Amino acid sequence: MSICPKNKHSKARRDSHRASWKMASQSLAKCSKCGALMMPHRVCKACGSYNKKEVVSVD
Repeated sequence: MSICPKNKHSKARRDSHRASWKMASQSLAKCSKCGALMMPHRVCKACGSYNKKEVVSVD
């Protein structure tokens, strides 16, 4: 048996509910070693470091 709504929602009620679904801007943090903008808790693409330690060698 499928789910069936008891009453119809108006267009205003439907659209006001959908209005809160927005895309959030991506949060960026400065790299502690080189100062480049990067996503937090990830290896820096510019210098290859994480938590002030070089993890990946960048050529």
